[in-house]
Amino acid sequence: MSYQNEAKEIIKGVGGKENIAALTHCVTRLRFVLHDENKAEKSLLESLEVVKGTFKANGQYQVVIGPEVSKVYDSVIEQTGLESMSKQEVKDVAAVVSLNPLQRVIKILGDVFVPILPAIVTAGLLMGLNNLLTNPGIFFTGSVIETFPGIADLSSMINTIANTSFQFLPALITWSTVKYFKGSPLLGIVLGLVFVHPDLMNAWNYGQALTSGDIPQWTILGFSITKMGLQAQVLPALVSGYVLAKMEIGLRKRVPETIQLLVVAPVAILITSILTFVIIAPVTIYIGNTIVGGIVWLFSHVPFLGGIAYGTGLAPLVVTGMHHAFLPIHIQLMANGGDYIWPIGVMSSLAQGSAAIAMNFLIKDKKLKGVGLAAGLSAYMGITEPAMFGINLKYKFPFVFAILTSGLIGGFMATQHVIATSVGISGLPGFLSIPLEFWPTFFICMALSCVVSFCSTYFYGKMKNQSI
Repeated sequence: MSYQNEAKEIIKGVGGKENIAALTHCVTRLRFVLHDENKAEKSLLESLEVVKGTFKANGQYQVVIGPEVSKVYDSVIEQTGLESMSKQEVKDVAAVVSLNPLQRVIKILGDVFVPILPAIVTAGLLMGLNNLLTNPGIFFTGSVIETFPGIADLSSMINTIANTSFQFLPALITWSTVKYFKGSPLLGIVLGLVFVHPDLMNAWNYGQALTSGDIPQWTILGFSITKMGLQAQVLPALVSGYVLAKMEIGLRKRVPETIQLLVVAPVAILITSILTFVIIAPVTIYIGNTIVGGIVWLFSHVPFLGGIAYGTGLAPLVVTGMHHAFLPIHIQLMANGGDYIWPIGVMSSLAQGSAAIAMNFLIKDKKLKGVGLAAGLSAYMGITEPAMFGINLKYKFPFVFAILTSGLIGGFMATQHVIATSVGISGLPGFLSIPLEFWPTFFICMALSCVVSFCSTYFYGKMKNQSI
């Protein structure tokens, strides 16, 4: 299907070709960087059948299209003559737009962690599959591998594959961080692998070593340095990746090109590694543990309050893109025994999806009729943008009922101390990341999120008797 006419109208809606500074796309959205966002005509754009919604975030004017976004993008590129740009290049252009310090931090976290998210989600799904095979009482009285001993090693293999992303997480983070800050990604991988070298004590064993007093150390010129790996550590890898990239760039500017191969990489890796073991790791691990300790304290002492806060706040954070700030927190919580907040995110996805589906029965506009159902099903699989931007935010009250629902259900769930042991796909498949002992509570909360959000949205719309 050709989208020439739609592309023409979208170009007009964002202020014309001359107003477009850069353009890229993600899975569902066209991401424009506009010279003047005030020239964009929101009403014109959202009147187009192909457009599901518009919003502004991180210096970009984003037009929600859906699965056919790549075809629309190709038509816009063809008509404007713009160069095809990567997401990173467009983000660099958008960075020129004035952002406050908090927005800049959120943008960096999103740009660093989103590229490695597929590896983390894949690991979470495989760990969920392994749980299905090894936990008793799911399909049989015993576990699947007890019932069928011949597949025991298959379970072991799956577990090994699933744990790889977390065992080598520092390498993934340093690779992405160094790449973002324009350093050599290969050096980022090398730096991350240094932090999980077999000669170092595995970070998972630190607690036991601390109890026994048997912590390995380097002694250099009378100074003792803990000889510990950084498995599952987020902040040390993030900061050291930044230091490596800046050091490499600085050395390349100062070292003659003829000897750069002999000097730049060895010096940058050596100095960054030493700085990490001596300063960066101790400081950032303390900061990370403090943040995680605060969340654990909140969910241990006033769980209902914590659950309500995260449940009601997550969807608005998704709208602004600030939810990416929680990615490192999720990982660190899991490394410390369990993630209290990720399960609440599942409730948010289900609530947004159910509100959108309820609107499908209320909407009279032929263009939007059926969009609610498709967007809601998408949210049920963890992709909430079509539901939020295409339906719920457009009519406002579905969005409000969805966040109130996820807040209340999240508060209740927090009082039951439900945790996730991996980050998987949100929505209906989310149970795969939840330990078996919490399944009954989790399934009840999933059902309540769907029913309460759907019913409150539907009956409010009926009561108002609005022309929707």
